[in-house]
Amino acid sequence: MSSEKLTPDFTEEELDYAARPFDYRDMDSNTSMICEHDAAIKEKVRENMKMLNFNVIEPTTSKEALKYTTFQTFNVIVVNERFDVGKDGINKVLQYLNGLPMSVRRQIFVVLITRTFATMDYMNTLNQSVNLIINEEDISEMGLILKREMEENEYFYHVFRDFQQKLGKV
Repeated sequence: MSSEKLTPDFTEEELDYAARPFDYRDMDSNTSMICEHDAAIKEKVRENMKMLNFNVIEPTTSKEALKYTTFQTFNVIVVNERFDVGKDGINKVLQYLNGLPMSVRRQIFVVLITRTFATMDYMNTLNQSVNLIINEEDISEMGLILKREMEENEYFYHVFRDFQQKLGKV
């Protein structure tokens, strides 16, 4: 064997993490993605997520959001029902999340921001395949609502996640 020292073909400055926003972070950190076009709502959501100690990424298009999800399983994804909706009226981020395998989807807490439904409308939460619905009028209360609902979700799936971990599936 050669005693040459192996050196990388690139320098630290040449590494581009632009397409992989959390690839360099600690795997134990909480991550969130905010899919929202309204600047005022986005600011309030960002403040609440940072208050809950989440690292935040804010894609501007659904294509960019889907690109981020290929590199990271986010703990929380906040998506507005009108985020980057095309002419066909389909929200591609929600469509993608609905198509995920259940083992992956249960690791993500999805919050739907809407004008249509009431905050914490559990029947429509089930119908929309999300974990929580927050009406735009209640966005200032999001931090408290989100914290409580995430704790309840963690309590509900605690046994399931422990079992999955013991089986080596997580």
